[in-house]
Amino acid sequence: MIANYGYMDGSGDYYITIDTDKCIDCETHDCLAACPKDMFLIEEDDYDDEVALIKQEFRKKVKYECSECKPMNDRPKLPCVVACPPGAIRHSW
Repeated sequence: MIANYGYMDGSGDYYITIDTDKCIDCETHDCLAACPKDMFLIEEDDYDDEVALIKQEFRKKVKYECSECKPMNDRPKLPCVVACPPGAIRHSW
């Protein structure tokens, strides 16, 4: 399942997308330690699998909370994207 956390406003789309099928296979949950804002939470889904999600208090502030990690020339990906299995986490800005 694909889960999108974030929002769209007049300046663009700001989403963190988690592929929970890929997240289930991760045993270390490195996204928790990789995020300097502590935005991720591990919970059980409806099928009793542990998956990552974005904490409720951050969902409407992704643009601002992720700004210090925003990909630039010297850093092409967010730390959470690098820490997780390929394709498990994506961003849309």
